[in-house]
Amino acid sequence: MSAIRVVLVDDQQMVRAGFRMVIDSQPDLTVVGEAGDGAAAVELLGRVPADVVLMDIRMPGIDGIEATRQVTALPEPPRVVVLTTFDLDEYVVAAIGAGASGFLLKDAAPEDMLDAVRTVHAGDSVIAASSTRRLLQHVAPMLRGGAAAAPSGEDPGVAALTAREREVLEQMAYGATNSEIAAHFFVSEATVKTHVGRVLAKTGSRDRVQAVVLAYRTGLVAPADLLRNA
Repeated sequence: MSAIRVVLVDDQQMVRAGFRMVIDSQPDLTVVGEAGDGAAAVELLGRVPADVVLMDIRMPGIDGIEATRQVTALPEPPRVVVLTTFDLDEYVVAAIGAGASGFLLKDAAPEDMLDAVRTVHAGDSVIAASSTRRLLQHVAPMLRGGAAAAPSGEDPGVAALTAREREVLEQMAYGATNSEIAAHFFVSEATVKTHVGRVLAKTGSRDRVQAVVLAYRTGLVAPADLLRNA
């Protein structure tokens, strides 16, 4: 099996060096390129194949949001994980809207970063990881505040969900992993994966991140619910 190809985008060279050291220490991961700003990242990814991009948000010139939008529009786009701190949460919401598959705190443990790369490469999203629940508590109010939320029944995708699929989407929005959802409903993890797949298909969501954003924006899940379930 070939190694997962990773590109690092951050305007701080020391940050990139630290990430490279951690990633290249893993037999299944390899750094194939680095960029110090969004423009350089777009140019690099236009000629260097990559599977996953770790993208800083606030950079000079083209920032991480616009770079994410351009990178995810490429013919064979990599998955993008945006790097953030709590005081940049509003940028995270915009980056997800631009096509990012998740987000990661810049001070996350090395193990969390490695898990994030492997998770998005496998087709899931970092938003499902239990380590992001605390960040979700900060982001959730802005997912509702960025636009007028409509009752969930008015969204055709959400309205098409069965009762169990709706419950699974709610658990996804609380940051539960597939195994945690399986334990919650006393079903197998394979059954949960089937439900998640149907949720994504019916709501037209590219991945778990888009489905969770939809859950908040339509009012299916409220920020207060997240706080109670944290």
